[in-house]
Amino acid sequence: MRKAGVVGWPITHSRSPLIHGHWLAVHGIDGAYDRIPVEPDRAEAFFADFAASGLVGANVTIPYKEVAAAHACNLDPVAARLGAANTLWIEDGVLCAGNTDVAGFLGNLDDRAPGWDADPGVALVLGAGGAAKAVVDGLVGRGFRVEIANRTLARAEDLAARYPGHVGAHFLSEANRFVADAGLLVNTTSLGMKGEGDVDLDVGRCAAESIACDIVYVPLETPFLARAQAAGLRTVDGLGMLLHQAVPGFERWFGVRPTVTPELRALVEADL
Repeated sequence: MRKAGVVGWPITHSRSPLIHGHWLAVHGIDGAYDRIPVEPDRAEAFFADFAASGLVGANVTIPYKEVAAAHACNLDPVAARLGAANTLWIEDGVLCAGNTDVAGFLGNLDDRAPGWDADPGVALVLGAGGAAKAVVDGLVGRGFRVEIANRTLARAEDLAARYPGHVGAHFLSEANRFVADAGLLVNTTSLGMKGEGDVDLDVGRCAAESIACDIVYVPLETPFLARAQAAGLRTVDGLGMLLHQAVPGFERWFGVRPTVTPELRALVEADL
């Protein structure tokens, strides 16, 4: 039996076992995928000795994506660019790492809003944390001019500096300056989660063809998305990013490329 899992702290909230368990059953694979809680004081040792763990690979979630990347012998180009890894595997006895968050974010938009990047212009991204790194990288790759708005300007500037000429950095309080020109609005912050407040954007100023995307998926419809939909915008929730980022890891560990289907989405939605 090939065993994989998701590593994080805390990890009880993760829906990854539900996703991979579904694919294992659909494809009749003798494998297992579990939650792997790793306390912060054990993290360095865990990733340093991952090859001896008995796992064929793992997903990595908060707060260990940068730690995992630092301990890998080989990084794929995206993980190397972002300095963060969410997918691990063993190759020739050494730890390798990749980052599928970019592919997950883009795959979600491709699936839920076909044609969203046909005429790339300005994209407004709220937040400059780990998720924002993947979002910005994907948007720049698709030809967008990205404006980052974050509570801490220095953090936004650090992220923007990775893409000179393509990304601007601003205080979160300045975000509404870019709403009218942005064809895509993306919330990568925790705003919108239960008890975490709301995204303060004047979506009524957006062009009718604009798209609002939130990487939050609990709740599935955040207040930001509800207001955007009421204003006539197309909306994309965060669940698809979770589903699509899981595909490459499963293929690498279990040898079959799975598909994100309505059945899988409904299964995870029912668990939210």
